[in-house]
This record gives sequence, structure tokens and C-alpha cells, in this order.
Amino acid sequence: MAENNEFIREVNEEYRRDKVAEIWRRYSGVIIALAVLFVAGIGGWRYWQHEQLVSAQAASERFEAANTLARTGKTEEADKAFAAIEAEGPAGYSLLARFRSAAETAKRDETAGAAEYDALADDTKIGDGLRDLARLRSALLRLDGADPDSALATLQGLAAPNGAFRHTAREMLGLAALKRGDFEGAGRWFDQINTDPQAPQNLRQRIEVYEALVAGGPVTVTAALPAPPAAPPPPVTR
Repeated sequence: MAENNEFIREVNEEYRRDKVAEIWRRYSGVIIALAVLFVAGIGGWRYWQHEQLVSAQAASERFEAANTLARTGKTEEADKAFAAIEAEGPAGYSLLARFRSAAETAKRDETAGAAEYDALADDTKIGDGLRDLARLRSALLRLDGADPDSALATLQGLAAPNGAFRHTAREMLGLAALKRGDFEGAGRWFDQINTDPQAPQNLRQRIEVYEALVAGGPVTVTAALPAPPAAPPPPVTR
């Protein structure tokens, strides 16, 4: 019985070897091609990763150089450097350069800077969080301008309960109302900050000051009346 089992095992092994050999004869070209493609794919992926790293390092150095130009007052050269990064740099640094360029432009011309932020806010290729940041920056630049209504409308949209920048938007809306003398409106915005459990502590401390101003209400300054003239001395009689 043992000899029969050994014979059957050997037959099975021989059969499997024949099948493997047959498969190799029929599909060896395909197998080799797939192996070559796999190795080439791994090599290409590694090469792409290396190129991305080199590109990011170069963009970082160029971005820092542009920042240095801006800090030292070389405005025109900085603008050109940021523009070059926007056009040629990796996506992340290109976007960062656009925001930095808008900030530098706003220092010289608030209207032009707000327009650059508007372009960022309208770019659907950018994530929603960064688009909201651009909206916030644009609104803050326009808030004290000739037509603040659009800025106020933008801030009200950003002040929504789940907005990433709701705390800043609510603070700015409250201060704008306070500036207009709308103490009731200012109080409502400041209350929204106080009741938000995620409001930062430093903002809550500022709100305490703002609410004290709201509680005080409008202040009327009245000039003191001049004191009446002293009565003339009585005439001297002799």
C-alpha cells in the first residue's frame, strides 16, 4: 500500500511539473513582460518621488529668497520672484506665492490686494478652507473702504456656525457695528463668540473689553458751563 501511495505521489508531482513547464512555454513572454513592467513601474515611481523632492527643495529656496527681497524693501524684484514661483513652482509653493503676493500688494494698494484675494477665492482648484481665507483677507481690506457693504456680507457668510474663520469674522462684525454706534448689533456678535465653546481664550479676553463698551452705551460729552462772573464789589462810601 505504501508503494502505491509513493507511486501516486510521484505521478502527481510529475504531472504538476509538466503543467508548469507547459504554462511557461506558452506564457513565458507575457510573464517576463509583466515582470519588466513591474520593475520599471517601481523605478519610475522612485524617480518621480526624487524629482518631486528636488523640485520642492528648490521652490522652498526660491520662496525664501522672494520673502527676503520683500522684507528688505525690494518690492519690484520680490513681485517678479513670486510671479515666477506661481508660474513654475510646484502646486503648493505656487499657491503659497499667490497668497504672499496678495499680501505684499495689499501693503501698497489695498484695493489691488483685495482683488488678488478675490481671484484666489474664485479659484475652484483651491480647497474650500483656503478660499475662505482669501475671502476673509479681502473683506478685511475692504471693511474700512468707501463701500463696506460687500465686505460685511462676506464676513456674515464666514460667521456661520461651522465656518473655519467664524471667530475672526464675528469679532470684525461686532467691531464694525460698535464703530457705527450699533451697540445692540455689536452685542449680538460678541455673544455668539462667548457662547461658542471653541472660541480661543485670548479672543474671549478681548470680548470682555468689547462687552464693557457695549454695556456703557453711547457716551455724550457735554462741555462744562463757564462759571458766572463774580459780583462786583460794593461801592465804597465815605
